[in-house]
Amino acid sequence: MSTDYQQAREALGARLKELRIQRPEGKLTGPQLAGLLGWPHSKIYKLEGGKQTATREDLHALADAVGSPAAFDELAARLAGFETQIQSWRRQLARGHRPVQDRWNAEVDRAAVIHAWEEAVIPGMIQTADYARHVFRHYAGLHGSADDVEDAVRARARRQDWLSERGHRFRVLIWEAALRSLVCPPSVLAIQLDRLTAMIGMDTIELGVIPFSASVKVAPANGFWVLDRRLVIAEDWHAELWLDDADNVALYMKVWNTLRESAVYGADAHNVINAARRTLSSR
Repeated sequence: MSTDYQQAREALGARLKELRIQRPEGKLTGPQLAGLLGWPHSKIYKLEGGKQTATREDLHALADAVGSPAAFDELAARLAGFETQIQSWRRQLARGHRPVQDRWNAEVDRAAVIHAWEEAVIPGMIQTADYARHVFRHYAGLHGSADDVEDAVRARARRQDWLSERGHRFRVLIWEAALRSLVCPPSVLAIQLDRLTAMIGMDTIELGVIPFSASVKVAPANGFWVLDRRLVIAEDWHAELWLDDADNVALYMKVWNTLRESAVYGADAHNVINAARRTLSSR
């Protein structure tokens, strides 16, 4: 979780505590407030301590319970301010994967140059439909989201139209682990790897592969995308981070450029992909 996000959540919690203590009718203890709301008292302390993110409904109930209903707008504005940075999968996937893909497509359509790094899966922009289908199914199972896999696959496939438009540049780095991770049947991965090799040399794609044998200056950690050096989208198990402040964008570009120093391109990248492909043929 980003430091900025956590600091904002703690600041919101401190404001909630202040409202509880300064209640017009007299101070309430945490357990007393929890009793009024019908919540476990631990929830009050988690919210006030910045350990749990409040919902708008939570904030509305709290503002009413402490006798300060007018404070709701302020609290909601605070929440909206830092929720633009972190997009929890639980909330995003409540209506399935398709809306998430549509939002991604809208951002990609605005971009001219995209820098991407993926350590465990083939990047969505260059996935085959079958590969994407298996990835979506895994995540739908993990998050218990609505079953709209086919709609999501079609939406992701449309994103690939971006690659055929002049003036666009997709600069992508992949760790060798992504070439070997069996998130799908071997036959599906084999076709996916064949597609990767066919993309080497395309004028809109710069594909770099970091072999297991390469020395690295930073650990090959979570995947992220940088769109036109204006927006970073980074993935974690619980959420996506959407970061647009200059310092964070610069940091992620520094990570990308550092990883690039360990990557191989062209014929060397082809050889790494083919080595992974050959292991599938023996299965």
